[in-house]
Amino acid sequence: METASELNVDIIKMDIMPDYVHLFLEVAPQYGIHKVVKQMKRHTSHILRKEFPWLKSRIPSLWTNSYFVATAGGVPSSVIEQYIDSQKRV
Repeated sequence: METASELNVDIIKMDIMPDYVHLFLEVAPQYGIHKVVKQMKRHTSHILRKEFPWLKSRIPSLWTNSYFVATAGGVPSSVIEQYIDSQKRV
């Protein structure tokens, strides 16, 4: 994703579902995660509305203002990636 490289963010794992997105990111601590989320939502909204112009008149906002963030701490990356993969089956 262009925005990720522009923000100096590594996308470790991404899964797109019909009503939510899981992103496992590596973000520099000095760059606030709220800025990353805001920029990614802005960028994807712009791209989708450009590709599907009818969205402009049908949906006032593609994204909600809410999101969930958690830090990985000492949890191995493989555990988080496994969790994201398991959501496809739910």
